[in-house]
Amino acid sequence: MCRWHKRLCCFTLTLTAMFALAWGDGPADNQFDTVRRVPKLGVEVSPADREELEAGLKVLGDQIAKLKETEDDEPESTRSRGEGLRLALPDVEIFYRAVDQALRYQEFFDVKEIPVAKKLLEIGKERATQLTMGQAPWTKATGLVVLGYRSKIDQTVQPYGLIIPETYDPQPSHRYRLDLWFHGRGETLSEVNFIQQRMTNKGEFTPPETLVLHPYGRYCNANKFAGEIDTFEALENAQRRYRIDNEKIAVRGFSMGGAACWQFAVHYPGRWFAANPGAGFSETPDFLKVFQKETLQPTWFEQKLWRWYDCTGYAANLAFLPTVAYSGEIDSQKQAADMMEAALKAEKLPLIHIIGPMTAHKIHADSKIEIERYLSRWARLGAPQELDSPLPKDGEWETIEQFQTYTLRYNKSRWITIHRMKEHWEPARIVVQTKAEKNGLTELRVITKNVDAFELRFADDNGADDTILHPITVDQTKLTAAMSRGRNPKSLYFYRDGEDWQSHSDTIFESGLHKRHGLQGPIDDAFLDAFIFVKPTMKGLSPEVDKWVQAEFDHAVTHWRQQMRGDARIKLDTEITKEDMEDANVVFWGDPRSNDALIQVFDELPVSWDLKENVVHAGEQKFDAAFHMPIMIYPNPLNPKRYLVLNSSFTYREYDYLNNARQTPKLPDWAIIDVRTPPNSRWPGKIVAADFFDEEWKLKPAKK
Repeated sequence: MCRWHKRLCCFTLTLTAMFALAWGDGPADNQFDTVRRVPKLGVEVSPADREELEAGLKVLGDQIAKLKETEDDEPESTRSRGEGLRLALPDVEIFYRAVDQALRYQEFFDVKEIPVAKKLLEIGKERATQLTMGQAPWTKATGLVVLGYRSKIDQTVQPYGLIIPETYDPQPSHRYRLDLWFHGRGETLSEVNFIQQRMTNKGEFTPPETLVLHPYGRYCNANKFAGEIDTFEALENAQRRYRIDNEKIAVRGFSMGGAACWQFAVHYPGRWFAANPGAGFSETPDFLKVFQKETLQPTWFEQKLWRWYDCTGYAANLAFLPTVAYSGEIDSQKQAADMMEAALKAEKLPLIHIIGPMTAHKIHADSKIEIERYLSRWARLGAPQELDSPLPKDGEWETIEQFQTYTLRYNKSRWITIHRMKEHWEPARIVVQTKAEKNGLTELRVITKNVDAFELRFADDNGADDTILHPITVDQTKLTAAMSRGRNPKSLYFYRDGEDWQSHSDTIFESGLHKRHGLQGPIDDAFLDAFIFVKPTMKGLSPEVDKWVQAEFDHAVTHWRQQMRGDARIKLDTEITKEDMEDANVVFWGDPRSNDALIQVFDELPVSWDLKENVVHAGEQKFDAAFHMPIMIYPNPLNPKRYLVLNSSFTYREYDYLNNARQTPKLPDWAIIDVRTPPNSRWPGKIVAADFFDEEWKLKPAKK
């Protein structure tokens, strides 16, 4: 432990207690017209402290600038391997950004954080000096390590923490188990506080011979949306640096982190060898009624969009993912596991649920021991990634995989991938069963619901190079599929042809405009990948519209930083290029009069403007363009592999920051806003029409 780490330790207990109390204010946070600020404004920094921090930032900033010049001179071979400065420079930049953000935006929440920031700058400068000499000793350290990566979403550096076991050895062929640990709610969990915590606090669990990865998760969103992608980007960064066994990665967390664990378990069941959620929430409506004492009055599309993160609807996906839930006996957040237990019971699946006796919102010491016994046992088995020669009893059908989803954002289990659905936000399900025949062949039966195309991926079978014809029945269609027994896994694709199914060795159903993974909406989905705000430079169709656009643009930029802890990339409409549209989703702000880039494509959009009639139209519905604006997501006509968004960032607002269960999408694929109603903490204005597009991105008939 370096000298700075030791000095930081004294601050740990204060922060731990502060974060534990920061879950939320219950019924006091149910008034959308009196919403408190999240995060709150911090303390004032004295002139002397500000001067010292700014001086430290200047020195570190100059060091980083010189390192970036050196980075540009690195050999291409080093860059392509992800080695050298390209990988290590964010480990320095996270210290600069953490302190700069806290100072710039008044996010020191306690005067005790100011000396911590000074120490972080010293650590950053020390790392920068070492990196200048071609050294990065922190990447070879054991114990508590803080690292960084540059996010594909907005190009900002983001921190994450690792615990490296003292016995870690990078040389032998042995690979290590890794546990992802999701942190609890912390409204004051700035980058300064997160980095400090990850340098001084080992957390709840440190299993032997195991790396533990603590993602920042983009602040306080239960690892949803950008926080979800943060987890995978941090994991990918760690996998490039350390010898991690990809079949021995677990998801774990407590409180808000337990909620995160539930959603990663059910949405990505094929990625983990085990899941260990504790407390938190597992769905939105019942939790808000029980914990928040909130009277819910959702729109019909809000209710549908709860299905993005409501884990109860995905409970079937835990059939082949070992899961041990934990709750305190007298913790109100035991509700989360109770809801999942009921959902699993409906699927005829059990749930291991360890309950800490007479325990409130913490993990009982005896329960920790019991939980670790399960995780250690399951870690020895690992997580199989493809079907590996199931051998049921002769003549009996056995379910070997099942997967359910409501959106193609989550479309994959261990070896099932759903490529097309009949209708989004309704349950799409695949059950695969197998039966051993007397002739030695294995027959497969696939039962589908709300699915139009899917893929099965088969593992190699004892290294033989021959091909065997296997009978497969998909619903009522009998097929014969050629399955290779070679060394490489083989994918078989199935697509619906009327009422029948066809099989193919390639994705021939991918042509044409239709909803697919990563291009399925709703509006919030655009912000799980690289995006650029395209700002208008001219006057629009009316002063009322221009005023609304400017206010919502400013709101989007401010709250992307406040809530997602990044800087939105912004270009003027005169600056956006074809290359930009190849690399990122584009968010056009304004209308065809104000935004020069929008002029190229607006007449190809299903919800758009008729400039001759001066109306905004959505099919047969028409609205006065002087007082109405469309919000929409759609495949970009100039690059259909990326999104085009109109006039929106993520769609939940200030009221929803107060409880993580509220942080769900609020608008579907498109909406019309009457700008004469001012925006508030819930809506960008009055919603006069809204709906989803169909599976071919076409307008549905207007709802009566």
